[in-house]
Amino acid sequence: MWIFAGAGVVLLAVAVLGLSRLKPAAPSVERSTIWPDTVKRGPMVRQVRGSTGTLVPREDKLRLIPAETEATVTRILVLPGAQVQPETVIMELANPQLEQESMNAGLALKAAESEYHNTQVKLESDLMTQKAGAATVGSDFSQAKLQAQTDKALFDLGVISGLTYKASSNKADELTTRNQIEAERLTMNEKVMVSQLAVQQTLVDQARALNQLKQQQRAALHVTAGISGVLVDLPHQVGEHVAPGTTLAKVVQPDQLKASLKIAETQARDIQIGQPAAIDTHNGVIPGRVQRIDPAVQNGTVTVDVELIGPLPQGARPDLSVEGTIDLERMTDVLYVGRPALGNENSTLSLFKLDPDGKGATRVPVKVGRASVNSIQVIEGLKEGDTVILSDMSRWESAERIRLE
Repeated sequence: MWIFAGAGVVLLAVAVLGLSRLKPAAPSVERSTIWPDTVKRGPMVRQVRGSTGTLVPREDKLRLIPAETEATVTRILVLPGAQVQPETVIMELANPQLEQESMNAGLALKAAESEYHNTQVKLESDLMTQKAGAATVGSDFSQAKLQAQTDKALFDLGVISGLTYKASSNKADELTTRNQIEAERLTMNEKVMVSQLAVQQTLVDQARALNQLKQQQRAALHVTAGISGVLVDLPHQVGEHVAPGTTLAKVVQPDQLKASLKIAETQARDIQIGQPAAIDTHNGVIPGRVQRIDPAVQNGTVTVDVELIGPLPQGARPDLSVEGTIDLERMTDVLYVGRPALGNENSTLSLFKLDPDGKGATRVPVKVGRASVNSIQVIEGLKEGDTVILSDMSRWESAERIRLE
């Protein structure tokens, strides 16, 4: 009796120990809830995606029309969305003070031009008087020089006295000096004339420049488009007062657009100028290439401008929401798989690899390398043909195996 009781106790202890060492049953997962993919070998294109972007006008095809002076909007002749030509008047402004200043500038220009002409006439008259005096002195000088030569010949013949010859010689020397002085005075007066006219010309140019500015500001009260395109923005209403520099309207050429993509800063480090891109307008995909990369980071993203190479699809317009992908690199003969829902590139991930019969999956460590939008390079842990689960499996992070139902 005691022998049977002891044997029962031993068997019970063995059973308890065996049960304690049993692993918990693998949890069941609905097959329809997972996202599997098969490991492949071949070329892989590394890409980054900009899921947030817009079509914007190219800088050389956009015109922002600023207010040149303080003014009031009196008429609006064209509304946003209308086709415009360079001479199309979009709105009219009013500035009574500018009208008066423009008139005063015109009168000031006429006064400056009149003063220039008066000064020119006076200086030319003075110069003519100076030239007449110089001509008289020159004539006297020539006559005295000739008389001195004649008296010298007569003196040498003994016809006249030395006193007479000396007098004519002295007079010739005096007129020689006077003739030189008159010539220098004439040259000096010509220089003075040029200098004074230059001063008057500066005043005329100053008045003309001010008049042109006022006329330009006055003409700008009739706000024109300046380029052929579409009026896309008109932020002011009739009666509104605008300050100088205020944007009155925006005109763009709708067939000359570029894409501005927002790329996560963690994915933007490998983007370079000239890389190919594809822009999805939701009504067609346009090829392009990277044109500019913003050096600053804003709200965790980097702005990348893409030049559009292909024709725009119907309905493409400024501020249209778009998405885009940029090709970073084309890798050849690599092992890759779809990008898991969780996990970063150049790290070791924990993925469930499906059994050959597809009824279960076992957790395996997988070392991954460079990643793209939809795929990631496999370095270790998987081989070509293996199937892994890419969907979020964090709910079963404590399980080493799962059963697929």
